[in-house]
Amino acid sequence: MTAVGDPGPLAQYLRARRELVQPVAVGIPDTGNRRVPGLRREEVAFLAGVSSDYYVRLEQGRDRHPSEQVLRSIAHALQLDEEATAYLFQLATSHRARRKRARRPEKVSDGIRALIDTWPLTPAYVHGTYMDVLAANRLAVALSPFNAPGHNSVLAAFLEPELRALHTDWEEMTARVVPYLRSVAGPDVDDPRLVEIVGELSVRSERFRKLWARQDVKHKATGTSLLRHPQVGPLELGYEKLLIPGAEGQTLVAYHAVPGSDSEERLRLLASLDDTVRTRTDAAPRVTS
Repeated sequence: MTAVGDPGPLAQYLRARRELVQPVAVGIPDTGNRRVPGLRREEVAFLAGVSSDYYVRLEQGRDRHPSEQVLRSIAHALQLDEEATAYLFQLATSHRARRKRARRPEKVSDGIRALIDTWPLTPAYVHGTYMDVLAANRLAVALSPFNAPGHNSVLAAFLEPELRALHTDWEEMTARVVPYLRSVAGPDVDDPRLVEIVGELSVRSERFRKLWARQDVKHKATGTSLLRHPQVGPLELGYEKLLIPGAEGQTLVAYHAVPGSDSEERLRLLASLDDTVRTRTDAAPRVTS
């Protein structure tokens, strides 16, 4: 149930996306006399072919049951892409299709753990629905200690100075991670874990607040990360994010370097350094009292 005075996630999404559409992009001349960012409500209503009063009711949360045809028309008026349109439909239907369930502890299967542990040159870890790290192989942790289980990838991205220093593409990385979080979380915007993460970041990170307010949704499952590791130097690594079948919300994230590249050689060096440290640790005499 939505709290009194809260228009609900659908209404909030419509308003945020409306404010991002430039009038000239939809054929409306810019007269320089606009008091609101983006489109006016009546302009969205006109472009979508619905009455202004009806669209106002949607944005105010007084009507939460738009038809599929209306949703598609509004998506077109707001210039939403395929992912954003799908998210709009999720928000509009989640109140009917979703029941509140107690969150079960997220556990990675033994098979997935064994699999990623056999990848000596592929840093890999598994995160849950809200990007809590659940499992990781040795090279992933050597790449960044924040890839270890117990950390949250979103919190670390915005709040940990070491991770900001690691990512030479930090601005681009953080601009990707927020739409990704919204895409994997789906319409469960009031889930306690998501509320906890968003609440902490909203208080502590101005950049996160601005990115989250945009309500962008983008499930970018492949791309490139540019890193500068304190031990081995610059790394250009491709990444793949693969949903694990049968494990609700769990995603396997794997990094890889181009074969024969400097980055691959630096990954080899990082792996050897990690092996050396572990060997020394294992060989160290134990102090007994």
